[in-house]
Amino acid sequence: MKLGEKLHRLRLLEGVARGLGRELTQTEVADGVRAGGGQISQSYLSQIENGSRPHLTSGTRGQLARFFKVHPGYLVDDPDEPHLPIKPRRAIDEKVDLWLIEASQELADDRELSQALLRIAKHEQSREALILLGSLVENKVLIDRLLERLAPAPEPRRRRRGTTVER
Repeated sequence: MKLGEKLHRLRLLEGVARGLGRELTQTEVADGVRAGGGQISQSYLSQIENGSRPHLTSGTRGQLARFFKVHPGYLVDDPDEPHLPIKPRRAIDEKVDLWLIEASQELADDRELSQALLRIAKHEQSREALILLGSLVENKVLIDRLLERLAPAPEPRRRRRGTTVER
């Protein structure tokens, strides 16, 4: 996937995550980067997305990564022939991402679930992440242990004399 496509995809995901029901505009992204202390213009973002500026400086990459909350290494073109054992994205990956975004919007009342779906949609290998999650849920013992770890610890009760007792 090219850098411009990634930037456009991030604008869509961020707009949905903010509850706008649409992608963020390039101007909104530029304003957000500037609000965070960065320096970027709408025209520069346009050049990145249309491919006339295929590379970013490390400073700009860092500013956009902070704004979109992604690793700076994500904001580069993917190699035409990957040397890593990562499978290239396919049309099904885009369908999965759109399905996750739509589900996130439909389940907006459950903020935790909605945000989890968006985090999966942002992942470079969202299809594989869902397949992995499907494998994990088959292991009831593992799921129970993970849920125990994720649950907040109970707060200690106080007795009259200032001693604490665990619940």
